[in-house]
Amino acid sequence: MAFIPFKGAKIALLFQGQLIAYQRDQKPEIPFPGMWDLPGGGRENDESPVECAIRETGEEFNITIDPAWIVWERYYPARITTDPGSYFLVGKLEDGFGPIRFGDEGQQWAIMSITDFLDHPDVVESLKSRLRDYLAENM
Repeated sequence: MAFIPFKGAKIALLFQGQLIAYQRDQKPEIPFPGMWDLPGGGRENDESPVECAIRETGEEFNITIDPAWIVWERYYPARITTDPGSYFLVGKLEDGFGPIRFGDEGQQWAIMSITDFLDHPDVVESLKSRLRDYLAENM
């Protein structure tokens, strides 16, 4: 599959109305310090958006994703038009989140309802907007 050049990918992993998120480190040199985020991150080499999201989720949570579980994918342009944008994906887990092994990035993780995630004041706003795009088209 062809895809638009991109810098990274984030994924909302859904299971029975819940998703997994983590609180970013409190480091001033990173984007959105201390905010709640979804699995994903920067692209490595020539990864596809799906490959990027799967690798990052494995590194961050030890969750193995079957590509068949990914039900939605959309490219979002960067705010600075000369920069590459990113992809947002949604995956539906078949058997829950499994045993989580939290990686070395972030302060803590949580499984929260989609509603709580969307209402949380400390979630990265662009992720809320992107998840709402998916929900508007699929619920």
